[in-house]
Amino acid sequence: MMKNVITPEVNEEGKVIRRVRSFVRRQGRLTPRQENALQMLWPKMGVDFTGEPLSFDSLFGNNAPVILEIGFGMGASLVAMAEQNPAKNFLGIEVHTPGIGACLAAAKEANLSNLRVMCHDAIEVLEKMLPDDSLNMVQLFFPDPWHKVRHNKRRIVQQSFAKLVLHKLELGGIFHMATDWQPYAEHMLNVMREISDYRNLSAAGDYVQRPATRPVTKFEKRGQQLGHGVFDLMFERIK
Repeated sequence: MMKNVITPEVNEEGKVIRRVRSFVRRQGRLTPRQENALQMLWPKMGVDFTGEPLSFDSLFGNNAPVILEIGFGMGASLVAMAEQNPAKNFLGIEVHTPGIGACLAAAKEANLSNLRVMCHDAIEVLEKMLPDDSLNMVQLFFPDPWHKVRHNKRRIVQQSFAKLVLHKLELGGIFHMATDWQPYAEHMLNVMREISDYRNLSAAGDYVQRPATRPVTKFEKRGQQLGHGVFDLMFERIK
């Protein structure tokens, strides 16, 4: 899992092509608990990037619905959801190593068998490893909003990404996003409205109330204390 989280691309001259990325990898210092979890639990709960399609039946040992979370941070909400929903399987993708270690440690303490994690660029994983029509839900909670206008192109929610997610969702599957940055929420809404194969689950055509399936994180509570609003968007694949 300590390999590059981005697969290098080269042009005809052998020079590396720089792609716009939605994240900056922050290494951070591992605590003993996180480091031990990475060493002991990755062989069982970690999924290495191979570029080959995954078989979820083989990965989890069953054919239960699969929920993908992109950018799970320290993993607290992902572990909570997996614990509360034992009849579903969860795959989390994160590039922050301490967060992966914390998630694995918490999953072990909760005795979870329905959770797997990856350390790689989520777009590459979607493109190369996740079969079409295979996901019950894709969750994207509080991604980096890239506040500055010149950085808006780095936001992960763009039309190409939303269409990629659409193809990976099963018919009736849900793309659930949440952000506490209103301009980004408006951007997400505009992107999703342009794709007719999605249906907004908001009766008002904008945002939904936080569903009980999404735990409130420490990050979210801190934002609420600062007066930040939180915007949930849920779109169903209908075609």
